[in-house]
Formats: sequence, structure tokens, C-alpha cells
Amino acid sequence: MSTTTPTSTPDSKGREGLSILVADEIPEALERLAQVVRALGHEVAECALDVEEAADAIAREDPDAALVVVHDDPEHALDLIAETAATCSGPVIILLDGEDPNFVARAADRGVAAYACGTNPDAISSALSVAVARHAERSELGEQVERLEGALARRGAIERAKGILMERHGLDERAAFELLRSTARGTNRRVVDVAHAVQNGEDLTPPDPSPSVDGHRAPGARDSRGRAPGADDGSARTRL
Repeated sequence: MSTTTPTSTPDSKGREGLSILVADEIPEALERLAQVVRALGHEVAECALDVEEAADAIAREDPDAALVVVHDDPEHALDLIAETAATCSGPVIILLDGEDPNFVARAADRGVAAYACGTNPDAISSALSVAVARHAERSELGEQVERLEGALARRGAIERAKGILMERHGLDERAAFELLRSTARGTNRRVVDVAHAVQNGEDLTPPDPSPSVDGHRAPGARDSRGRAPGADDGSARTRL
């Protein structure tokens, strides 16, 4: 059994309703739950009786959330929960006939975000709100982690490229970074892209010192190691 309803309607606060998959192994209970979901202002994207129907429905509709009802066959329900949580991009909420901490813990291990007892509209609405909010927080945290990992990866690539240039051309750290940056500007690339190119074998040539007409470096020009005039390279010895 699989049915699709028309467009969603705004909820009591004027927000557009969610697209929700409802799953129940009992056809009559499934239809009653669908009616409750519609009354709450949400769209019933699909109705599913078993694991295969739920997987097919999620593949077609990609609902915002899924409601799975648990009756007297907990193992079947757990299979349905696991399949739904693995394929649905939104949170999964289970509806129980009564409190069952052991089953809730097992369901949480399979990806359930929230639960409610019975099909009371207020309980379902509260469970949906909690699940959607938690899902949004986890998604935002995941994006932040990805951004941080990306930043660390970029920094690591630049540091490795600087090390290559320092060893290859005898530059100090600052001069190596300046070489990466000036090359990036001159070739319309990002510094990290130039760093990757250096690691892949691209050679960057440091600029030659700018000599003056009398053969000496012009004021302010740096030597081949990127050092300013008069910089101590550690070779000088203090006279006693």
C-alpha cells in the first residue's frame, strides 16, 4: 500500500508544513496516522507498510521526516527504523504504544531522533519539533566540522609547500610563503592551489635580488634567502 497526498498546507504558525513519510505495518492504523499528520498541517509524502515500501518511498520523495509506528513486532519495527534512518535525509521519529526504555535505546542505536507514546496529535507535534530541531543542530555542527577540517587541510598543504620551497631554494619561512602568495597572485590562483602544485612537482623560482648600477643590491632588496639587508644569518661571531 502506497499513497501520495497533494501539496502541504501552512501550520498554525503560518509555516509551511513538513513532508513526512508515515510507516505502520497495520493498514488501518497507517491511515489514521496519516490523517493526524495532515490535521497538523503537514504533507504525507508516502505511506509504507514494510521495509521495502519505506525504502522505495524515501528514494522517490526524500521526505523531511519519517514517522514509524511500533506495535507487537519490535524486530520488524527495528528493521524498518534502520532502513529509514539510513536512507532518509531527515530525522526519524517512532510512535510507541507505551513507554519502553529498552526498545527506545535499541532504536536510538539505529538512528531514531525522538519518540512519542500513542498517536495523540500534541505528542506527535512535540516529537516532530524536537527531532527537526536536533537534526538541524547536528547538520549545522557537521557543516562547521567540515569547514574546520577544510581549513586545517589547507593550512597543512601550505605548510608542506613552504617546507619544500625552503629546502629547494634555501629560503626562510617568510620568503617561502611570499613566493607562494606572489605566484598565486600572478597566476590567478589560490595560495592553497599553488601549494598543491608545488607538492605535485611544480617548481617556483624565487625572484632575483635587484642589483643597483654599481653592482650592489638596491636599498630594501632581499637576498636569495629572502633576508633583508643586514640580517644576521647566524654565521657572524662576536668579537671578544
